[in-house]
Amino acid sequence: MKLYISPRAPNPRRVQMFLAEKGINDLEQIPVDLNSGEHRSESYRSKSPLAKVPALELDDGRVLTETRAICTYIEGLYPEPNLMGIDATERAFIEMADRRVEWYFMLPIANCVRHTHPGLATLEQPQFADFGASQGEKMLGTAQWLDGELAKQPWVAGDRFTIADITAFCTLEFAKLMRFKAGEAGFVHLQAWRDKMAGRPSAQI
Repeated sequence: MKLYISPRAPNPRRVQMFLAEKGINDLEQIPVDLNSGEHRSESYRSKSPLAKVPALELDDGRVLTETRAICTYIEGLYPEPNLMGIDATERAFIEMADRRVEWYFMLPIANCVRHTHPGLATLEQPQFADFGASQGEKMLGTAQWLDGELAKQPWVAGDRFTIADITAFCTLEFAKLMRFKAGEAGFVHLQAWRDKMAGRPSAQI
């Protein structure tokens, strides 16, 4: 299999951390240069029609895109350590937490960065600075919710480390591009959790 990634992009990093937590270190990883527009090339679009990373090319030539789908496939191949739930109930609650982070935390942050950071102007044309700024404000509500959750429990989805923690960590790291730091914003539990996450070997990806 081959995994197509882009350095510093949050979604490829989610898959890379997922693989690292599984102890999978022999999967070929191929960088795709977003700044040069490589993801829009005909050759890459033949693998990922919507020009997105990451993409996982299977040995039979089929290609999986979308971070969650790729992680689900990897979890099926390598069920231990379990990161997505051991039964229907746990899987549902972990997915709920992961989706909340993805849709209400990662997406607003990504919109803010893509529409306000000058370094991403080549990827987001046109940029709408006011929209980006409003998304940066909007994500604060989710940060407050997440801070409250982490005041009650050690991990994003509950009592153990899961894929939801990977999603939240990659989101927070990406938020550095909008100069957001949880502790400085008053989210002390979120900051403590982030610092704990930063100590995991997979976070060094």
